[in-house]
Amino acid sequence: MKKLNRRSFIQSAALSGGGFMLSFSYFSSFASSGNTSKAGSGTLHEINGFVKITSDNIIQIMSPNPEGGQGVKTSMPMIVAEELDVDWKQVQVIQADLDTKHFTRQYIGGSQAIHQGWMPLRQAGATARRMLMEAAAKQWQVPVEEVSTSLGILHHKKSGKSAKYGDFASLAALINIPQNTPLKSVKDFSIIGKSKPNVDLKKIVTGQPLFGIDTQVKGMLYAMIVHPPAFGLELKSIINDSSVRKMRGIKDIFPIQVFKDGYEKSFFDTLSFNQVVAIVGNSTWEVMQAKKALQVEWQETKSFTQNRNMLGRKTVENIPAGLENTSQHIAQMAAKKDSLATVRRKDGDVETAFKQAAKIIEKTYYGPYLAHNCMEPMNFFADVKADSANLSGPLQKPELTEQSLSARLGLPLDKINVKMTRLGGGFGKRSYAHWMIEAALISQKVQAPIKLQYTREDDMTSGVYRSTYSATYKAGLDAQNNLIAFHVKAGGIPESPLYPNRFPAGAVDHYLAEEWTIDSNITVGSFRAPRSNFMAAAEQSFLDEVAELAGKDPIDFRLELLQRVAEKPVGKNNEYEPERYAGVLKLVQEKSDWKNIKSTKKVGVSAYFCHDSYAANVIELEMKDGMPVIQKVHSAIDCGIVINPTGARNMVEGGVVDGIGTALFGKMTMEQGVPQHKNFDTYRMIRMNEAPKAMNIHFVNNEIDPSGMGEPAYPPVFAALANALYKATGKRHYSQPFIDNI
Repeated sequence: MKKLNRRSFIQSAALSGGGFMLSFSYFSSFASSGNTSKAGSGTLHEINGFVKITSDNIIQIMSPNPEGGQGVKTSMPMIVAEELDVDWKQVQVIQADLDTKHFTRQYIGGSQAIHQGWMPLRQAGATARRMLMEAAAKQWQVPVEEVSTSLGILHHKKSGKSAKYGDFASLAALINIPQNTPLKSVKDFSIIGKSKPNVDLKKIVTGQPLFGIDTQVKGMLYAMIVHPPAFGLELKSIINDSSVRKMRGIKDIFPIQVFKDGYEKSFFDTLSFNQVVAIVGNSTWEVMQAKKALQVEWQETKSFTQNRNMLGRKTVENIPAGLENTSQHIAQMAAKKDSLATVRRKDGDVETAFKQAAKIIEKTYYGPYLAHNCMEPMNFFADVKADSANLSGPLQKPELTEQSLSARLGLPLDKINVKMTRLGGGFGKRSYAHWMIEAALISQKVQAPIKLQYTREDDMTSGVYRSTYSATYKAGLDAQNNLIAFHVKAGGIPESPLYPNRFPAGAVDHYLAEEWTIDSNITVGSFRAPRSNFMAAAEQSFLDEVAELAGKDPIDFRLELLQRVAEKPVGKNNEYEPERYAGVLKLVQEKSDWKNIKSTKKVGVSAYFCHDSYAANVIELEMKDGMPVIQKVHSAIDCGIVINPTGARNMVEGGVVDGIGTALFGKMTMEQGVPQHKNFDTYRMIRMNEAPKAMNIHFVNNEIDPSGMGEPAYPPVFAALANALYKATGKRHYSQPFIDNI
């Protein structure tokens, strides 16, 4: 019997079982250009998925992107099902494996899955429906224009004929792919915009295996890694590996080098320690005991440079030597306040405007390193043989990581199969996934299937944190309390958080945005709403103070600036749409009853634009025993058309709770390169009784194509909380976490 890999299965399944499989593109029009293809052949564009309809009317819609709790496994198939015109109850959603032949951009991040997939997914569903209609018209010998569909049924009203989609699945597979298939009008949607439960809900609540950590394979061994205890250290020698090998259940102990020397790393090839020690044994417990007993000698690294290919942009990173400290970082960033920086945007004459200002305010904000702390620690399964590699686990960017693995193992992509499991949290950290390469190298060495499992301590101390940031804001008002000058100077270790073309850019005649960076050997990476999570906190906290200095209501002050952008914008590169930005502020103002509660309750407001969406929050709180009690959060979101309202609300609620917890408690500090928080006993997370007592979430109702949803609700929470705390305590917060200053 011939063995089918995932690629040959997809090719053959289209023609088997009397079914119909339609490949479709997620990034370009489904219509073929020049050549007409058969439905079963798999038309390849940038990102592909497929619909499969069997002769017994089973409708399967593949979900190509990883599912990490953001709901794409439900919402993306909903888009296809809408245009396919089926009963959602008929649909079976199948998680696709990684397939770089039929899919591209098979990853999550940047809140772009729905935004990028909206039109291609609709076209895929509409094209499949049209092909079924043409098949029915051919069989019934009637014009295709006389065939209609409803809930997975084909109709010819003149003759009274009707049939299920499955009755014409085989014939539809032979129809030429039509071009420029018309799409539904938004007013005719029956699935999109209606709440649907998570397709994995029953499996999740009943504990069925969905996550990478659930992987069990007969004959599988278990592996853990030992990495240096501090950033700035590297492996020198393993001291007692011979004696530890004799411990019960231990199979092998050896060093591995994740990337080869001289390898040009890609955007997501970030890792903290290129040489680690692997321990392999019969069980997790036995490997953990060996890990505790193993003695490893470390030495300080030398400074070095590494080449990076940042999605086509070539860069060279400088990695300094030394054991770094948080106190040192704070001093370095403070020194940047008065030093030269790189100008990213300049409108007007900022220096002269400040000299002429009647009032000037200047404040500096600080944000620490943050650990992602996904509830499912990092893990991966690997079974690597001489001519193939089969892997399974939670990844955000599997398509890109597979390319790195191919380079490291020397195996072509068509010999590597990656099964994507549900992510027990991602938040950016699982974009990097060097543990996938570690798992593959371990399996290759021991010539057996293995599951690599990080402990919570491994996860929390091995890096890829959110950068530590600082930003200084300065604003000048004229005698009439109009904002006439604005200066932001932001930077971080080792990256800058600055977005020079976001609000209030475009609203001020004299505007200056500058940035700086400081090199570090502490590894950082994407963190929920990268960079925006800090800039929104600093910017929106500062604007609250500027409004107070101007004697204006904080919402009215922002709306005044946005009105200026709408009527007479400054500059040409403003990223945001002022009308939509103002829209969420007006909506949250109305729904929170702002004009009344601001004088009777301790409230704070904030709004921000990122990931093509707009979000505003009003937080009501009171102080009890020196701690804030969040009574109510009002959120207004403009993310265009909302595919699945239940899923969207879940994401906003999660973003709000996550933002409050991070703002209050989140921080990772360093002493001599050693992370000072290794588990939840010292890295404080928000608790159930600290979550808001109530949340009112409102979406702007429009017909704009969908934009980001997983990340935009998160950044403005920080400042809304800081501004509410000021109303409650009279104290402003310039440094996170807020709990350190309450």
